Amino acid sequence: MSLLRMPAAEGGRLAENVMHFARVLRSAGLPVGTHKVLAALQALTFAGIGRREDFYWTLASIFVDRREQRELFDQAFHMFWRDPDLLGRIMHMMLPKVEGLPAERDKTHHRLQEAFGRGAPEASKLEQQPEQEIEIDAFLSFSSRELLQQMDFESMTVAELAAAKRLLARLALPLREVRTRRLAADPRGPRIDRRASLKAGIAAYGDAIPLRRAAPRSVPPPLVVLVDISGSMSRYARMFLHFVHALANDPNRARGRVSVLLFGTRLTSITRELRQRDVDVALDRVSARVRDWAGGTRIGACLHDFNRLWSRRLLGQNACVLLLSDGLDREGGEGLAAEMERLHKSCRQLIWLNPLLRYDGFEARAAGIVAMRPHVDLFLPAHNLDSLADLGRVLAAPRAARRDEPRAA
Repeated sequence: MSLLRMPAAEGGRLAENVMHFARVLRSAGLPVGTHKVLAALQALTFAGIGRREDFYWTLASIFVDRREQRELFDQAFHMFWRDPDLLGRIMHMMLPKVEGLPAERDKTHHRLQEAFGRGAPEASKLEQQPEQEIEIDAFLSFSSRELLQQMDFESMTVAELAAAKRLLARLALPLREVRTRRLAADPRGPRIDRRASLKAGIAAYGDAIPLRRAAPRSVPPPLVVLVDISGSMSRYARMFLHFVHALANDPNRARGRVSVLLFGTRLTSITRELRQRDVDVALDRVSARVRDWAGGTRIGACLHDFNRLWSRRLLGQNACVLLLSDGLDREGGEGLAAEMERLHKSCRQLIWLNPLLRYDGFEARAAGIVAMRPHVDLFLPAHNLDSLADLGRVLAAPRAARRDEPRAA
């Protein structure tokens, strides 16, 4: 019997099933906590369950926070509350498809399938035949490492995200080293190190003064990472922070030469939090510190604060800046061009990583993108593992090889 038609005396079942529905949404990737479940039950006491449309919009008003979550919620609602044969629907989704669906719909169905598999444990107990187990195992093993590297972060399931995080921890970002004014011992160096030569002469009791040579020392430049944490960038920002955490704790790179700041409606430095070697503990500390996650975006105002408060202390010594953002500014790009120009002049290299470049027909029409694009050295995508690996290869290439490359990927 449908839950929407049950009498009022069975209200206890409704509360229980709303809780199960919230678990399905959380497993599919929506941020649904206990407070939302309680709010949904309280809202249903006022809206009632007499009409399916009222029931749908009551739950949607509680569980849906952003526009991109709407399709996922809609499909989960119809599968959970309307389908008379939920198990058959799930098994149908697990079978190979002859006709492909659009990419966005495949993505949502894939995540919902995993969520319903977790939310309906009784389905896995109906049949224990070896043939059935072999079929399900074959389905769950379809995502090989090559497919995982090409998969968009937004379309990954929970298990695929966990595997991607493990791969991100092993990615490297080999920045091309820059020459400094400090000297290092080099037997073929162009300069004579007078201090080292005099020390060698004293050790030889002054009979002879062997010349010691030195050359300018080359070191990786400081890396400054600016990450957009607005609603449209939430999933990409979380995955990119796993990548940045690995860079900040790389033993081959000085930990003090990687600085990370998040921006949404305000600017927040999380460099100290990311120095915790355990990535889960580090991101928990970041979540406790950041107050504007998945909120709006004020790129111009945040860059203004960075140029005014952080530029001089972080952008010295030929620093390289990575800017992860989709360029969608709620203030319409006001003052953004001037702040980007100042940022570009203050650093050695400014690289803009934009997940929107994953679309073949991408065109820079938004006011924020138009204002930012002329002031960057490289304009690259950052939506999957392959794009981050390509970023490392581009930065490791000699400067002359990248001189004539277009700024847009």
